[in-house]
Amino acid sequence: MTVPGRRSSTFSRLLRHGFTDPSAAERLLDSPQLAAVTNDPVLLDALGATADPDLALLGLVRIVEAQENDAGRRELLDTLIAAKPLRDRLLGVLGASDALGDHLARHPLDWQALVTYEAQDLHPGVAEFEHGLAEADDPVSLRIAYRRCLLSIAARDVCGTTDVTQAAAELADLATATLRAALSLAQAAAPEDAEMCRLAVIAMGKCGGHELNYVSDVDVIFVGEPAEGTDPADEDKAMRAATRLAAHLMRICSETTVEGSIWPVDANLRPEGRNGPLVRTLSSHLAYYQRWAKTWEFQALLKARAVAGDTALGEEYVATLAPLVWQVAERENFVTDVQKMRRRVVENIPAAEIERELKLGPGGLRDVEFAVQMLQLVHGKVDTSLRSGTTLDALKALAAGGYVGRVDAVQFDEAYRFLRSMEHRIQLFRLRRTHLVPEDEADLRRIGRSLGLRTDPVRELNREWKRHAGVVRRLHEKLFYRPLLDAVAQLAPGESRLSPVAARERLVALGYADPAAALRHLEALASGVSRKAAIQRTLLPVLLGWFADSADPDAGLLNFRKVSDALGKTPWYLRLLRDEGAAAENLARVLSAGRLAPDLLLRAPEAVALLGNGSGGGLVSRTRAHLEQEILSAVGRAGKGEAAVTAARGVRRRELFRTAAIDIVSSYGTEETPAYADQGALVDLVGGAISDLTAATIAGTLRAVVRDGWGETLPTRFTVIGMGRFGGHEMGYGSDADVLFVHEPREGVGDEEAARAANTVVSEMRRLLQIPSADPPLLIDADLRPEGKSGPLVRTLKSYEAYYRRWSLGWESQALLRAEVVAGDEELGRRFLDLADPLRYPAEGLGEDAVREIRRLKARMETERMPRGADPTLHTKLGRGGLSDVEWTVQLTQLRHGWAEPGLRTTRTREALAAACAAELISGEDAATLDEAWVLATRVRNAVMLVRGRAGDTFPSDGRELAAVGRYLGYGPGHVGDMLDDYRRTTRRARAVVDELFYGTH
Repeated sequence: MTVPGRRSSTFSRLLRHGFTDPSAAERLLDSPQLAAVTNDPVLLDALGATADPDLALLGLVRIVEAQENDAGRRELLDTLIAAKPLRDRLLGVLGASDALGDHLARHPLDWQALVTYEAQDLHPGVAEFEHGLAEADDPVSLRIAYRRCLLSIAARDVCGTTDVTQAAAELADLATATLRAALSLAQAAAPEDAEMCRLAVIAMGKCGGHELNYVSDVDVIFVGEPAEGTDPADEDKAMRAATRLAAHLMRICSETTVEGSIWPVDANLRPEGRNGPLVRTLSSHLAYYQRWAKTWEFQALLKARAVAGDTALGEEYVATLAPLVWQVAERENFVTDVQKMRRRVVENIPAAEIERELKLGPGGLRDVEFAVQMLQLVHGKVDTSLRSGTTLDALKALAAGGYVGRVDAVQFDEAYRFLRSMEHRIQLFRLRRTHLVPEDEADLRRIGRSLGLRTDPVRELNREWKRHAGVVRRLHEKLFYRPLLDAVAQLAPGESRLSPVAARERLVALGYADPAAALRHLEALASGVSRKAAIQRTLLPVLLGWFADSADPDAGLLNFRKVSDALGKTPWYLRLLRDEGAAAENLARVLSAGRLAPDLLLRAPEAVALLGNGSGGGLVSRTRAHLEQEILSAVGRAGKGEAAVTAARGVRRRELFRTAAIDIVSSYGTEETPAYADQGALVDLVGGAISDLTAATIAGTLRAVVRDGWGETLPTRFTVIGMGRFGGHEMGYGSDADVLFVHEPREGVGDEEAARAANTVVSEMRRLLQIPSADPPLLIDADLRPEGKSGPLVRTLKSYEAYYRRWSLGWESQALLRAEVVAGDEELGRRFLDLADPLRYPAEGLGEDAVREIRRLKARMETERMPRGADPTLHTKLGRGGLSDVEWTVQLTQLRHGWAEPGLRTTRTREALAAACAAELISGEDAATLDEAWVLATRVRNAVMLVRGRAGDTFPSDGRELAAVGRYLGYGPGHVGDMLDDYRRTTRRARAVVDELFYGTH
């Protein structure tokens, strides 16, 4: 008798043996069903060794209760105590699987399936499982027999008799036997159909790969042919018969009965997926894969294995399609397609589940499988030893051949085994298909204990899971690229390496056009025993992946070598890339996106520091005030005019690189940050940054020229007016600076002296900004001045006033819509703008004659200025719905209504368009159409300059350059056609709006 207030000794023993509810366990142990063994220490020790002692004890009581009579109960309990193999197996299953406990309670004699302990029982194959299913003659009895076989697999698994790969192979063999039994039932139910056709069942996925889960869809493909001797004309009948048999097989396995279901049979990997016929002939399969199949469909065929039905037909199917599988790596964008599919899988995981997703999440099982399969497809064409459908067998072969580093392979193997074991334990509990790690502590405790983590199961399980997932995440990309370095580096004795042929194969698969040159770059960067080479070997596997994600991996790697050669001896360069993850990825994006940014960087490689996220970096645009302050300070420190302007141009080069880097990284996105969603905001950022930088550079140059020639004060007041895209804050990378120069003689200075000084300033500014040097030139274009190229470069304010009063043309008023003070005397500049306002915002708007003249001029420009041979649907400036169309439409609206609508008095196209919409002068739909086209055309122009390194108004003709423009615009590999179609569609809609609003057509 227990003293009140004190725990019984049994209670304490139960706690020590891992029971979480000792009171309930004590009651169960004292129940009549277990009276014969209650005090036997063997039972308590065996229960304590299970994953969940409470669950195991409850399951045991239920099975004992379910025995038909006392003799059955005595036999069970006597055997349980006497036979350790049965005790470990039965209690192990009961402690790990509530669902199998339910099965044993419904079928109380099935415990006897766990008694046998012979060699064939330890490692059964398909034949043994077929024997176990042989007596099943309907779907219900098939389910019971299936669970009985599953019980023996689970028992060996939880007891450690078999490891996770053996258990997975046994589950696949059981599935094979089950598919055969289900097909036999279907054939028996429809003997006429069976006689008319040959039907083969091809296992795919984990079943085909001999690595099935406890509960998983069994992926299959069906192949059918008319039976031998059948009239060829009856092929359709035969295929309909085969389809009925296949559909019946699927129902037998998938439908829920009183004994539940076995597992869903999924035939969606077949050609055309669920939209295609369930059964095809072999020739139909072959035709599809030769003409239409996507990369992932060949990847899926890696695991194809004939398992049921007509053996000869199934093996012929596998043999016929295998050669196509090993050619898929030669496809353009092969690696990108595989990686894109992997990313799509991750993106489709609900945000609330991604951290618990064991299979599909980052660092999950699918990362291992994808990495291994990609390597198999690249190298399996030449090396037949890699052609295994089983993940870990393939990984072992890859390591043996030097395609994967041995240490990496061991770590990958260990991580995969642990994650698969976790997945098995999670599914085994309720025999439900899930890959989510549970959140309930009791579930985590049971899983942890089942994996041998007994001290603190929950904490240890989470720690081991995160550790292995981290290993997979780290190795997932590295696995593909690391051996490329080993191929050109000194290896430890006994290590295998990629052959030169294999290395070239892998580089070609990654998209490198010149693999031999790429290997030379890798050798130059990573060979040797220096600390620099060691850091490069750490960085390059990841960088190679980022280069491969671009349209020009070769250029990315070459540029990286050039930057590394230039900065290799500086102590901070490699440390920056190694320690600041953003810097390395940003550099990879910038170096492989085109010519402009690398050219700017290579002229002063220390600008790579801008790509980091530390105190010296940060991809953030600087304000005009900050830029002007820095440039004026640099000019002040420099000597004569040429040296001062060289300093200003150096700042401009660095800031152009910063802007280009922001643009590229924002357009491509990074692993941490998606691509910039608001394309219009990105266009405004780039246009504003380049325009501010140009203004600051001109201000600095003006200061240098004046100081060099006159000291602190010029004999005439002088201002620079920005025009065109410069005044509109819409400059691109290749834009000239459109300006007007205005001066006004100071008091006491003669007109001739003032004009001479002003002209000297202008000519010297233009000269200094165009001197050939390492810095890109800044071309100053004053062609929008009165009288154009025939007129003087610089005028007094009075001269402008006289000219505009007497001679001004309509196009000049239109040009003044963009006028803005950018440098020099601000007060003089404001007076010029006051002079311009009546011209650009005429009182009461434009008369009809003026409107007709603007329309006539625009129509003439469209016909006369379009380059010969250019496609008008793809010319960003003068083409249909391009920049000119949108800008002239907006500017006509400003000229007509700017006097009455203050919002229209802006130099910026998008601001004016938004103001016109707000004033209801343009509908919201039309404004959005025009804005979309203008933003897209501007982005294309920026992309062309970034990619080619020189300005252009139309899409490049070179395929690789065109693909790079597509990547910048957000189009993946192989979607250049979609990009051009989208551009034409967007600009066609814009042109329809222009025709209505500008030309007045309805």
